[in-house]
Amino acid sequence: MHLSAGDSELVQIVDAALAEAARRAGPWLVCRPGCTQCCYGAFAINALDAARLRAGMNVLRASAPSTAQTLEERARSWLDEHGAAFPGNPDTGAIGDSDIDRARFDDFANHAPCPALDPVTGRCDVYAWRPMTCRVFGPPVRSAAPGGEEALGHCELCFSGATPAQVAACEMPVPHDLEARLLEENVAEIGLPAETVVAFALLR
Repeated sequence: MHLSAGDSELVQIVDAALAEAARRAGPWLVCRPGCTQCCYGAFAINALDAARLRAGMNVLRASAPSTAQTLEERARSWLDEHGAAFPGNPDTGAIGDSDIDRARFDDFANHAPCPALDPVTGRCDVYAWRPMTCRVFGPPVRSAAPGGEEALGHCELCFSGATPAQVAACEMPVPHDLEARLLEENVAEIGLPAETVVAFALLR
């Protein structure tokens, strides 16, 4: 799977924004290797995320085949356990786009560990290629709230005792427009579902 130069730029921008947000947050940001609360529960990833994960798997198959095999086994086990309830196409891994499918996805595999999570070390085996959702989780990030307004949200373990102003001062900007443009420009070349989950991306 070939990744566009634009995806590398996106990753660099997001990782730099995360590093700066972490610097400003200091001890309020408690995210550390081995903290796995955000690694439980299924979540949607887009085609860029899936392509990045596939590229990472190709690297691992060449450089660390035992790790790649372990990841594939965990992904297959994950699908064996949860695939029957997957609200979408089990052949392509595409999440359904109907209202019923979206409602079902809200309750899908909510307590399942991500197949990329090493249960022994508590680390992500595809960390360098992880989805954008994983890259922005932790520091304050602005997103749409009920009613159409925007709100700052952050990991519930972080910013304990911080005031709203202190939280706002650590906001991490996310280049949603760049990501959306890259998806639009590369959707035909990527040839992957608009949205899927990590388990499918690791295997296909």
